[in-house]
Amino acid sequence: MIGAAGGHAADVIVIGAGVVGLSAALALTARGRQVTVLDRAGPAAGASAGNAGAFAFTDILPLASPGIFRKAPAWLLDPLGPLSVPPRYALRVAPWMIRFARACAPSRVAASTTAQTALMDLSRAELEGFLAATGTSAMLRRDGNLQVYESKAEFQASLPGWDARAAHGIAFQHLDPAGMAAIQPGLAPRFLRGTFTPGWFSIADPRLYTLALADRLIAMGGRIEQAEVTALRPLDSGVRVATSAGIRRAANVVLAAGAHSHRIARTLGERIPLETERGYNTTLPPGAFDLRTQVTFGGHGFVVTRLSTGIRVGGAVELGGLTAPPNFRRARAMLDKARAFLPGLDPSGGTEWMGFRPSLPDSLPAIGPARATSRVVFAFGHGHLGLTQSPGTARLVADLVTGRPAALDLSPFSPQRFSRF
Repeated sequence: MIGAAGGHAADVIVIGAGVVGLSAALALTARGRQVTVLDRAGPAAGASAGNAGAFAFTDILPLASPGIFRKAPAWLLDPLGPLSVPPRYALRVAPWMIRFARACAPSRVAASTTAQTALMDLSRAELEGFLAATGTSAMLRRDGNLQVYESKAEFQASLPGWDARAAHGIAFQHLDPAGMAAIQPGLAPRFLRGTFTPGWFSIADPRLYTLALADRLIAMGGRIEQAEVTALRPLDSGVRVATSAGIRRAANVVLAAGAHSHRIARTLGERIPLETERGYNTTLPPGAFDLRTQVTFGGHGFVVTRLSTGIRVGGAVELGGLTAPPNFRRARAMLDKARAFLPGLDPSGGTEWMGFRPSLPDSLPAIGPARATSRVVFAFGHGHLGLTQSPGTARLVADLVTGRPAALDLSPFSPQRFSRF
């Protein structure tokens, strides 16, 4: 503990009570640190509640890639399509889009794929031990994922990506309509080919999982408090944390505040190009469809997932910032497509949701110390993969804070990597 007048002192403060922040807090608690988690809205209030619930360890290819870059212009023409940028936000997001375009260069895609693969491997290796230690093993599902294609051309375009996965030893099966029907009955006949990935895990419900992590942290002696962190400042023996509830001090700080992280990092002098991918979904009642595996409609940018609490239809990307009101027409457009793609789907009784995915231009998170002080560790920017990469990120954060060698090379994830461009 660091004693200081004028503010409550803590050993480690973790900023963010989403799945990444709570996982890191639990990993640090397991190593004997006293942890307090601060969050502006409480546990599981953001993207950790409304995601698709997948541990997508086979998803090693970065979003920033030539294939996505080629598709983007056509997608942008459809305001309700897989990718949209509201006109009022276009100028503001332009610098991020330029960085994204640079990250699509083949040499940078290769480097990002190598780094992504290493973090996926670590996260998968850590997952089951983490679930056992937190009492959440019963929530893990092993239903796999079925990616479907509407044309021979779409399927052929996917093959280089599957070749890359095969080179890493990832198992999959290419299927014809009969093979797809054996795994997932009820698909519309428009889908001519599919690829099934059996090693794709999921969680019963991401919100309930994140809340279970919060409960486990409290049971282990940790604290969770609702307060908005507004600034960080290095001290000789720790970090000063300015919050809406007053000044705090800690020996170490972990910044894992998702889409709000870059604002706090800026108070330390770091300008990290984090952008907000606004994702939408509709969660239908559990009996809405006989879903047996997660189904990905990649050409349309969304997935359909079976949760313990219902059938979730969601995805897509809206680069629209943190303050604009939700455009739930996007959720309804995906639900309309899901009705056409799964003819037996009952669309009634759904709950709509919008959340913020924190994304960096090269599709890799920022994991590492702040430039101003090694007592602040950044752990944010996981994009679509926060749940997937949370066990590995927790291990890396615990290594950094406790002074152990990191479990993998952290240079590709350096928070300062963008200062070169």
